[in-house]
Amino acid sequence: MSKTAAKQAISTSLFASKAPLEWAITANNTLYTAQIPINQQGQVVEGGIEAQTRQTLDNLVHTLNCAGTDTNSVLQVMIYVTDRTYLATVNAIYAEYFQAPFPNRAAIVVAGLAREEMLVELVVYATVSDSE
Repeated sequence: MSKTAAKQAISTSLFASKAPLEWAITANNTLYTAQIPINQQGQVVEGGIEAQTRQTLDNLVHTLNCAGTDTNSVLQVMIYVTDRTYLATVNAIYAEYFQAPFPNRAAIVVAGLAREEMLVELVVYATVSDSE
């Protein structure tokens, strides 16, 4: 039986949260990340669901690049939105960032997210090369 790889944080230039979290962690050739619509100053972007979805996906692409990979390595995405009507916009923008075969995904409508002004959040799992 092989030794389980220890988790490693991925260094990104995303805003350093005061919460006890990492923007991305890898272990056993899997990247675990959650992305929100914040800019470099840690502020939730304005402009509604379209601007927030683009910022969230841009943050994801940046994080994947920092891990040495891209959207083709994404296996699963869980999309959280605060209003069902946002899903059409999220889907249209999402299709600009991913190509077939698309990741497996789920879309969940929630009453709210960690920051009141957030309309969307993504939880993503991707494959990465073993850095050892």
